[in-house]
Amino acid sequence: MRKNDSLKIATAICAALAFLGCGGRSDEDGQHYDVRGVVRGISPDCTTLEIQHENIPDFMPSMTMPFLARNRKEIADLKPGDAISFRMTVTKKDFWIHHVKKISREDVDVREPKPEPMPESQSSRLKEGDAMPAFSLTNQDGRQINERTFQGQPLVLTFVFTRCAVPNFCPRMTDNFSELQNLIKAENDAVAKTHLLSITLDPAFDTPQILNQYGAHSNEDPNVWSLATGNPKEIDALTQAFSVYRRTEGGTLSHGLATALVGPDGKIVKIWRGNTWTPEEIISEIRSQKF
Repeated sequence: MRKNDSLKIATAICAALAFLGCGGRSDEDGQHYDVRGVVRGISPDCTTLEIQHENIPDFMPSMTMPFLARNRKEIADLKPGDAISFRMTVTKKDFWIHHVKKISREDVDVREPKPEPMPESQSSRLKEGDAMPAFSLTNQDGRQINERTFQGQPLVLTFVFTRCAVPNFCPRMTDNFSELQNLIKAENDAVAKTHLLSITLDPAFDTPQILNQYGAHSNEDPNVWSLATGNPKEIDALTQAFSVYRRTEGGTLSHGLATALVGPDGKIVKIWRGNTWTPEEIISEIRSQKF
């Protein structure tokens, strides 16, 4: 392996931890950042704000992304377009916002976003009962895989990328898959036949070699868990099919989360949005299906 490749791999593996030592104010409860931004959306359960925030020095450039507010009362009166200030706390496994306050829009240095293109019709987005769409990807060992590779066994798939440094996004998905892998290997029924698939959101950087090293760092067993990359058009098609938001802003990839269970017949059984699902929940769902 070339020296430059080794450097890239080391950077990808360490990114989720390295930012904790930079900027902000640190204490035993994590790193703290004072941030300003504009509310662009609110989750149906009123716990998460989609915020277009200013540059956060030594952490991330300006972008639009979801933030969990642990105190619902602080955000109860907010609406899209409101300018706010808030404290962001980051630990190695989580991040959230608090001390949320309305401020003047003139005090927030972000540009109004360009109008979004019309979304695809809802009918074109995958839902439970639909067949897994055709795809052609390359796994961490350089082998071609497609939608037929995993037929005949339950498949759990999710979307991540190796350079993601936000602890409750990709790092949490990867930790959950690592735990899922351990649960699967401890079973001897239909659950034991389940395969896991992590699909990169960053195919330009996440080569099979980088995915191989990332998987090794996460104790990935290739008999149970595959990581895959592919042509950007293939990744685009899959993220659109699963309605996973994905956009590069300020040189950083901003994205949503989706995890799905596909049955042995190749049909979608269930799709989990966001990061609140647990490995035990997915195991229970697989058992309930009696594959």
